[in-house]
Amino acid sequence: MAAVSTVSMLDSTMGVDKLTYEIFSVLENKFLFGCDDPKRSPVAGKERVKVRILSIDAGGSTDGVLAAKSLAHLEAILRRKSGNFSAHIADFFDVAAGSGAGGVLAALLFTRRKDGGGPMFTAEEALKFIVENGRKFSLSSPTGVFRRVFRPSKVFKKAFGCSTLKETAKAVLIPCYDLSTGAPFLFSRADAVEMEGCDFKLAEVCGATVADRAVEMKSVDRKTRISAVGGGVAMNNPTAAAITHVLNNKHEFPLCNGVEDLLVVSLGNGESDSGTGNFMSSPAAFVSIAGDGAADMVDQALSMAFGQASSKSNYIRIQGHGIFGKRHQILDGRKTRSAASDIADEMLRQRNVESILFQGRKVAGITNLQKLEGVAGELIKEQERRKTSVLPPVVLLKHSHSPRTSSSTTLSSISSSS
Repeated sequence: MAAVSTVSMLDSTMGVDKLTYEIFSVLENKFLFGCDDPKRSPVAGKERVKVRILSIDAGGSTDGVLAAKSLAHLEAILRRKSGNFSAHIADFFDVAAGSGAGGVLAALLFTRRKDGGGPMFTAEEALKFIVENGRKFSLSSPTGVFRRVFRPSKVFKKAFGCSTLKETAKAVLIPCYDLSTGAPFLFSRADAVEMEGCDFKLAEVCGATVADRAVEMKSVDRKTRISAVGGGVAMNNPTAAAITHVLNNKHEFPLCNGVEDLLVVSLGNGESDSGTGNFMSSPAAFVSIAGDGAADMVDQALSMAFGQASSKSNYIRIQGHGIFGKRHQILDGRKTRSAASDIADEMLRQRNVESILFQGRKVAGITNLQKLEGVAGELIKEQERRKTSVLPPVVLLKHSHSPRTSSSTTLSSISSSS
């Protein structure tokens, strides 16, 4: 009775909204009136919903095709299992992070159409975009000669027009490296919504995250300037940055306190074979090796974190491993569209490889394709949980003039405004 009277008094005197009422009820029941009594909890008997994160690596050995094919397969499975044949990838995730070609995929799949409807691209359409254009904006060739056929801005302007970060359907995070501050810079929808100086055109964001040399760019309000190079240089695997963003962004994810409150799907783009043969002598080979190593370190660290939290099933990694049979099609930068696609198909048929706490890697009994089938099942279960959830896992952000530090956007970059 005490809990009811307290809430009634607050409701009548302060006019709290529904969300505040529900959060207060949870805190009141947990800390004031028996935190160990499940009968008093408003979420008793209900599994807590999770924040769903999609993370996509930079180009890898398939120039983004492996992740694009993984997403096309995943979207097809989600449509079949849910019975909603117009469903999009963005319907099943709350956050999308992508670096390099992965950042382009995140933008394609999570940007709203101009008519206010669903996302601009289906996963199948995004796959077609990557296959047709991926080689044009890849960071480097296997021989070490940086490709500069033309600036990719034309391709991105045609795809995104004047759309900006604020116009993405869900939280989006796309990294680059800012040469002016010597630090990573994370383009963030949350920052764009809250601070005008952090909103950038998506065409330019995509150009920055795949850039093979410095790209000078300004925010929409012209007040923030950065000198960007590709996201793969700074953050080949952006999964850790995405998780950090969610756990520290209490404005948008107020109830997310640890990895047990997350469901993470991390997509690789195929490990390169740059460390073998004559490729070893090229500068680009060392860039590829460093990128692969950084991505693996992130995977190992996250496997440890999720394993220790007894929530390992909340973290799924899809990655392809060394395929050398197609090398003759890759030599001298002559990789064809079909070669990257064939390599990606082979990698999807590979058995999934998991990072095991203190035990290195373990080859699973199922393939990457079968793993995606299981991922789809978990995402649909999570979607169903939300229909009966008392508290929403994500809160709509509102514009604010006060900066915050919930993302990895560097304050030094913001302070370089003109």
